[in-house]
Amino acid sequence: MARPQSPDYDKRREAMVATAAHLYARRGFQGASVADLAKACSTSKSLVYHYFPSKEDILYEVMASHLELLVTVAEGAMQRRELAAAERLELLALSLMRLYSGAADRHKVLLNELENLPPERRSDVVSKQRQIVSMVEELIGEIRPGLSGDLAGPITMLFFGMINWTHTWFKASGQMSAEALAKLLVDLMLHGLEGGSLLSGS
Repeated sequence: MARPQSPDYDKRREAMVATAAHLYARRGFQGASVADLAKACSTSKSLVYHYFPSKEDILYEVMASHLELLVTVAEGAMQRRELAAAERLELLALSLMRLYSGAADRHKVLLNELENLPPERRSDVVSKQRQIVSMVEELIGEIRPGLSGDLAGPITMLFFGMINWTHTWFKASGQMSAEALAKLLVDLMLHGLEGGSLLSGS
């Protein structure tokens, strides 16, 4: 007979996901067992398996829950059609950075542990990542109409190269605010888009 679902099922499940993210970020997915997770949650392995059929399901939930938030905030920035494309890109960068710094464990797991997912789950995660990449590429196309596809893709990935690892060093209590850092990042992007020698063909 199946174990009945407790009234705080969702809360306890989310607590397990947060703890798993913390463990995987520090030990790696392969370095943290279900027994380690159960111990960290002060519970049993059987209860962990009540919430998640497999260890890979836990990893997927760590990544998917983080990505859903990233997609949501990116879509929110894209929908601000009253803003110019450069302003939307700045807002998107700021929104992502705020989530990165507030969910550093999940973001580190997302960046480092994708290969440990089963192919179908990995494909789902990559699809969500591509949604965000496509939004940035669309904005870059608005900022610089006529930009060739050979350049739009690399420029988009350079954007993510600048932003994806800020969680490893950025501190909200430091000298630069998240808002200022997002503006700096977009200013760097726009400088290249508006006047770089590569883009002008010289």
